[in-house]
Amino acid sequence: MKIQERILIPRKRYLQELISWRNKQLIKVITGVRRCGKSTLFELYINYLKQEGITNNQIISINLEDIEHEQLLEYHALYNYIKDLLQNDMFTYVFIDEIQQCPGFEKVVDSLYIRKNIDLYITGSNANLLSGELATLLSGRYIEIQMLPLSFSEYLDSPSAEEETRMTAFSHYMKYGSFPYIPMLERNNTVVRTYIQGIYNTILVKDVAKRKDITDISLLEQIIKVLGSCIGSPISTKKICDTIQSNGRKISVNTVDIYLQALTESYIFYKADRYDIRGRSFLKTLGKYYIVDLGLRNNLLANGESDIGHQLENIVYLELIRRGYKVSIGKLAEKEVDFVATTDKGIMYYQVSATVLDENTLKRELAPLQAIHDNYPKILLSMDEIGSGRSHEGIQQQYLLQWLTSE
Repeated sequence: MKIQERILIPRKRYLQELISWRNKQLIKVITGVRRCGKSTLFELYINYLKQEGITNNQIISINLEDIEHEQLLEYHALYNYIKDLLQNDMFTYVFIDEIQQCPGFEKVVDSLYIRKNIDLYITGSNANLLSGELATLLSGRYIEIQMLPLSFSEYLDSPSAEEETRMTAFSHYMKYGSFPYIPMLERNNTVVRTYIQGIYNTILVKDVAKRKDITDISLLEQIIKVLGSCIGSPISTKKICDTIQSNGRKISVNTVDIYLQALTESYIFYKADRYDIRGRSFLKTLGKYYIVDLGLRNNLLANGESDIGHQLENIVYLELIRRGYKVSIGKLAEKEVDFVATTDKGIMYYQVSATVLDENTLKRELAPLQAIHDNYPKILLSMDEIGSGRSHEGIQQQYLLQWLTSE
């Protein structure tokens, strides 16, 4: 497998967030799907600390998936190992990667937290990391940084993208996906698919099946394929159940619910609930699911690359999550707004379309936004450079690639 020399792609947004929390009396928890770059973020941050004058003795870095640290998978051993390396007269920066591999890790985290002069950073590939006992122990004492694979802007920072036009780079970004190692691989379908299949298999076994005691891997994969084929479309647990039963498998709604929870907890899929814009309330039915990486989806589905509209919607959803928004699907009578993006600063509405050069398509895409009678920003995103910057009665039309690289 031909690869370029390993180069660390800057993860500026996440790195700056870590820097902003440096030496604060809070545990920094980085979560996200396997291979999204959590370990590399630690590496980038450690490089920054060394540039700031922090010595090697002040840095303890442990990856619990490395066989070198296999003896530390017992929580007493992990704690004692770290305790013996602490620099009591100065700050020690402690990094523990994939901490959920150590049963009882909660006790280690809590014991390190109460010691002086420790700045503690941990990662995990499952949302259970912040549930149960740890959430109780650390209530109000941690901050979570939810990490995703490369944004398109970050993808453009890779050496391979520097040799491509922006449109070609975006085409590869959609086709092959956004895991950070992908830009280092040669542009070869077999090579990339082999790499992605390896990630998929590892996530499936380690982060989904093992942690939920799922033994029917075939059924789990069927649910993943149903979800993957329906990104951007409203779907219910019952509909998934009916689809699988139509293929000759017996399954209950309750089982589907368990599998869906496992898939979202492992950050493979994200669920966007429907929001009644007029009633200002969330609806319990027919949410949408988006996949963490289009390369995973394209590897699973024979026609995964054909529905460009839903792919673009998936990309926009993930970008809004990266930018710190809480994202839902907007419902307004019989109309639907693709995304209602909310922060403590207010609301933004987004509509996404492959193209709106046709006048009828433009009217159809604008209609849901025009039906919202408030003063929050409303944006129409498309792949059309023509028309970008236009205002349609206050609705701003923007070129998607420009929007993706604007922050």
